Amino acid sequence: MTTPEIPQVDPAQAAALADEGALLLDVREPGEWTAGHIPEALHIPLGSLDAGTVARDRVVVAVCRSGNRSGKAAVLLAAAGIDVRNLAGGMKAWAEAGRTVARDDGTPGAVA
Repeated sequence: MTTPEIPQVDPAQAAALADEGALLLDVREPGEWTAGHIPEALHIPLGSLDAGTVARDRVVVAVCRSGNRSGKAAVLLAAAGIDVRNLAGGMKAWAEAGRTVARDDGTPGAVA
């Protein structure tokens, strides 16, 4: 079996996809999520990710800290027939681009 080629998107492209209805799927660990995340993202740690529970009716943008774990998640999702992209550079790139990083209570967050 060959590994599917996963399209990479930058923070601006990921935000545009989310504005069009894409699911931002954060696969980081709980402590990383708690420290700060994209407000509209869904959190499912990579170790708990089951492609069968992810919506197939919309594009998914996989997110982690640097793009490595989300790349693994994207391969898993693509193999299950899900239209997926990987956020290149992950949350570090998202924050560096000046995009919102928040905690669950809405206060400013940080990339851990």
